[in-house]
Amino acid sequence: MSVAVRFPTVLRSATGGQAIVAAEGATVAEVFDDLIRQHPDLKAQLLTEDGQLHRHLNVFLNDDDIRYLGKLDAKVGDSDTLTLMPAVAGGA
Repeated sequence: MSVAVRFPTVLRSATGGQAIVAAEGATVAEVFDDLIRQHPDLKAQLLTEDGQLHRHLNVFLNDDDIRYLGKLDAKVGDSDTLTLMPAVAGGA
């Protein structure tokens, strides 16, 4: 399955400046594996040392948060879009 992965500006240095990268896989984990194969510097940005999704990274499959779809095991289909968004915290 070919999936379009959208990267925020803060992660684009690891993709050579690309805002959207095409990746292959049937699950989010497989798509991440392909992304890391293409852009090895992404690994530390996406996954913890034990292979889990970083807590500070939100991932949406089309418009749905993957935390409610099976996390890294969420199934992806051809022409789906993954959007990566760093979590925002703060306040006064």
